[in-house]
Amino acid sequence: MLEPLERILYLEDVQAIADVAVMALEDIAGFQVRHADRGAKALASLDSFRPQLCLFDVMVPDMDGPETLRQIRATAGHAGMPAIFITAKAQAHEQEKYAHMDILGVIAKPFDPISLGDTIREMWAKAGLGA
Repeated sequence: MLEPLERILYLEDVQAIADVAVMALEDIAGFQVRHADRGAKALASLDSFRPQLCLFDVMVPDMDGPETLRQIRATAGHAGMPAIFITAKAQAHEQEKYAHMDILGVIAKPFDPISLGDTIREMWAKAGLGA
């Protein structure tokens, strides 16, 4: 059954960017967002938050976005976790590196806070996951 997207796990280590994105996703788009500034914190919030989508910055210290996603998908019950990467390195040859990870897409930084939620919903719907 298709379900509307409500809960997003967001990984971003730069607090100023995270503040803007969380405000845009919660206040403008109406999502519930759990922000983590490190991959380990994102992993630790899986069971309590039960995200439907991971929105991960690619370049995060310690454990980057792609590695965090790999570990989430290796966790019982999360093998098919949908994900979107958000990165300043969004040129075509860089995006190709992520294509093999079966993600919904890549959002380039800087992003438009006003349309961020709509962009995510469009990627969710295009993947056939729901409205």
